[in-house]
Amino acid sequence: MKVIVVGANGQIGKQVVEKLQDHSDHTVTAVVRKQEQVNDFKEKGIEAVLLDLEGKVDLLTEAFTGADAIIFAAGSGGHTGPDKTLLIDLDGAVKTMEAAEDAGVERYILVSAYDADKRENWNAEMRPYYVAKHYADRMLEQSKLNYTIVRPGGLINEKALGKVTVGVDAEPSTITREDVAEILVASLEESGTYQKSFNVVNGTRSIKEAIKNI
Repeated sequence: MKVIVVGANGQIGKQVVEKLQDHSDHTVTAVVRKQEQVNDFKEKGIEAVLLDLEGKVDLLTEAFTGADAIIFAAGSGGHTGPDKTLLIDLDGAVKTMEAAEDAGVERYILVSAYDADKRENWNAEMRPYYVAKHYADRMLEQSKLNYTIVRPGGLINEKALGKVTVGVDAEPSTITREDVAEILVASLEESGTYQKSFNVVNGTRSIKEAIKNI
């Protein structure tokens, strides 16, 4: 599959790009927002394009044309205000969904947040973030895309464990960013994840087994 990773310079996005670059069955294009990031990826032999999620949908559609799948791992980051969260995590995500449909890309994988679908469980201090994730999720679920929504627990930068718990059994906990990246790549062609939304934390089952049996 030809896969486009939006938010490729983020902590999860970078690992997704690296895994896809080493994958025998996939090719990858990194979508980033700064020219120096494009240059960095190209120096590593990775195709990269400069796109602004606050820009026009038409430009996204042009870049997505010919791709087989989109992985959206972009985010406004923890140091921005609610305005950027709204523009990137919600509107930016929805723009890529519209562009994917316009470009004829069927497969779309979205990084969301643990329990983003359950308002009663949202962290009060991060409410704008959860609102953005909640409605981006809903827009994707209502789209024509063959989606997967991955809702990871608390993200940590430790070495991958390779073991997870998904779905209703995934009680509040943490997960390594590398394990999230592996789940995103593994979900691309795993039919068990098609049209599914699920929480995921580090746990006891292999990633392959867990996502096959959601």
